[in-house]
Amino acid sequence: MTPNPLAPARLAAAGDPQALPAHVWPASARRDDDGAIEVGGVALADLAARHGTPLYVLDEAEVRGRADRVVAAFRGAARPLGAQVHVYYAAKAFLSSHVARWMRDAGLRIDVATGGELALALAAGVPAARLGLHGNDKSDDELATAVEAGIGSIVLDSAEEVERVAVTARRAGTVQGVRLRVNSGVHASTHEYLATAREDQKFGVALTQVPAIVQAIRARPELRLLGLHSHIGSQILGVGGFAEAARRLLTVHRALLQGGEVPELNLGGGFGIAYTADQEAVPVEDLAIGIVGTVAATCAELGIPVPDLAIEPGRWIVGPAGVTVYTAGTVKDVELQTDEGPAVRRYVSVDGGMSDNARTALYGAEYEVRLANRRSSADPVLVRVVGRHCESGDVVVQADLLPADAGRGDLLAVPATGAYHHSLASNYNLITRPPVVAVADGAERVLITRETLADLFARDAGLEETE
Repeated sequence: MTPNPLAPARLAAAGDPQALPAHVWPASARRDDDGAIEVGGVALADLAARHGTPLYVLDEAEVRGRADRVVAAFRGAARPLGAQVHVYYAAKAFLSSHVARWMRDAGLRIDVATGGELALALAAGVPAARLGLHGNDKSDDELATAVEAGIGSIVLDSAEEVERVAVTARRAGTVQGVRLRVNSGVHASTHEYLATAREDQKFGVALTQVPAIVQAIRARPELRLLGLHSHIGSQILGVGGFAEAARRLLTVHRALLQGGEVPELNLGGGFGIAYTADQEAVPVEDLAIGIVGTVAATCAELGIPVPDLAIEPGRWIVGPAGVTVYTAGTVKDVELQTDEGPAVRRYVSVDGGMSDNARTALYGAEYEVRLANRRSSADPVLVRVVGRHCESGDVVVQADLLPADAGRGDLLAVPATGAYHHSLASNYNLITRPPVVAVADGAERVLITRETLADLFARDAGLEETE
């Protein structure tokens, strides 16, 4: 293939453009004898024929296996220290009743951030004691529902929540466990919108405010301080930020011990995954060793016991298990002038877009794409996969290589879409949201049905009127 000056450098070293890199795709992903992609032993083309496109496909074994793996990694690292580890699944990444039960069965807790996520987790049969409630602006109804249900922890995000949660607990006749979210000042190496420990943002309180707020918590008999909480960001591909946050929080943790017990330390998470072949996520076992090791070493330096730990891996559990399937439509070549001469960018339109994958528009996220329904011997060409919405920024895949003969009617598959895709999906342009289908051992089951126009129109009060 003649090099295209529009192609990003990462594509030059990407290798076979029809390969399925094991660190990006679910472990079960493979091409059959005809070159069609299978996940969980089920052909994506067969799933598309039965359920239509766009379609979210979730490898159940991948989700369950990653949940088991992160629990084993952190508990194994902490066991020699005599500390317990509580692993929280991020409901915001993707939540359905099935997934909630998978997490419950794997021994995880679930982190919820809204009344809706809380209600679904409870309806799925997750014990309230294994739930934690986040949020920078929790409503009175959300707090009352959580406390009355017996939620395990509430993360206080501001000084004013001390009084609000205490009053709610008093009315319910209970003592509520709380954590205090702290901005450690550690800036995660991630997108600006995903870095959540910066001082100038909506989450948490400054380290300097902690002593006074903890004193207020301890003054309320309806509250029980569990510990401090930190979250430095999302899609983090290293250990350094977590280690530095742990050191800063443990210094404050030691000072708090002088006034009473502080049984836990929640270091958040946001572990990154590989979205493209050139990215490398840190193995979760290495994260566990690095984070827990830093906690142990810092506690030894400070002369304090190692607290129990809480971890929130975020997208790491469910993200790599997801694949989105589209049907290709219009193909358009656009001729451009570059410093190196004329070049062509091929635009391949699909039947979805920013309504099912908002991350490219929100964060400039990078993805890969593969021809999913067949093998092709055609030369690869540079493509940009775009959606069908009335926005020039409606891009699914910024840049990748597809066979030159890929076109209308072909199926395209985008990996690493298990997290923050269905959760962020919208009805922009009155597009209905796709279904989610889980696959495992050659079988499939629908987790979430496809939304219909009837579902959308049912909310339009004007359609019930007669003129």
